[in-house]
Amino acid sequence: MLMGQLIKLQDYVSRYEQDIFVYPSRFVRLKRQQWERIKDIWENWDINKDIINQNNQKELSLLLEDEKQPIIDKIKCIFRLRPKENKDEEKIVRDEEQEQKEEFGLQFTALLPFRPNSIDELKQQFLDQLFRFQMKWASSTLTEKSAVDHKYYFDEKLKFFLQRFPDTFLILYNPVFLLKEAPVELEIIMLTPTDVWCISFLEEENHAVFIGSKNRFWSKRYKNTEKKILNPLLALNRTEKIIQKLFRLYEIDIPVRKAILSRNGYIDYKEAPYDVRLVEKRNLDEWFTPLRRMRSPLKHKQLKAAQILLEYCQTTSMRRMEWEILDAEKNIE
Repeated sequence: MLMGQLIKLQDYVSRYEQDIFVYPSRFVRLKRQQWERIKDIWENWDINKDIINQNNQKELSLLLEDEKQPIIDKIKCIFRLRPKENKDEEKIVRDEEQEQKEEFGLQFTALLPFRPNSIDELKQQFLDQLFRFQMKWASSTLTEKSAVDHKYYFDEKLKFFLQRFPDTFLILYNPVFLLKEAPVELEIIMLTPTDVWCISFLEEENHAVFIGSKNRFWSKRYKNTEKKILNPLLALNRTEKIIQKLFRLYEIDIPVRKAILSRNGYIDYKEAPYDVRLVEKRNLDEWFTPLRRMRSPLKHKQLKAAQILLEYCQTTSMRRMEWEILDAEKNIE
């Protein structure tokens, strides 16, 4: 069961910014646990159908009740005061409270309101639920949240990266970098355990043909029409240069690669630069399959690279109103 991890979406606040060395492994563990649970329910549906339906209804009710519960009540539970007899006990309580704080908002319970007809349908249903959960991680933390453009919930390209690549692939989807106090939106960045891919999509009508050149504009031919489009290498090269500059600055030794991706069209560029991979309908599997089959675990240098990139990303968010209330109550006390 594959599911890439969305560590940054545009300029939204992300949980991965808090601790990139902790959250990726937590996500993998949570995903695995929930998949085994939902798969077991599906396999034993006929044997314990009534019990399973009751449990599903109970879980759904608890989920809805949890959503309705004011978040301020949950936060107060995290910071509830307990008597402490000595410093050692105080440290234990503080550690427990920190653990509760970290676990808050990490819950993900897969639901199975009906029995899918096949294991493939079950996987897709599970991945769709997990995708929505990923969006939550990529736009909120315990204390902050960002206003998400609803279009991302239906972004097929975003789903392609999250639902078709391994758990060990970390995705920055059109991140906004803050360089010399100037925001710059970059192309898609995919950190694998072995390298970093800068990826630019070039997709319009099915079977469209894109004619590449060194000029500022390329040509797109579709049926009997032809029009100019902006050269995708301009943004792709900018993304590569920024990443390489940061990696040199922090002595990160990971190859940075570039790809222009057209899954439904063709790219004709006979004099293409040697350092860019042109991926289109004719060679998509040649590029995609080896990446999808990669089974390398998360690497420390990969996480370090992600940490550096996240540090230079711009974040636009607001403090949760619940925390403003909680701070006000503490001041009164």
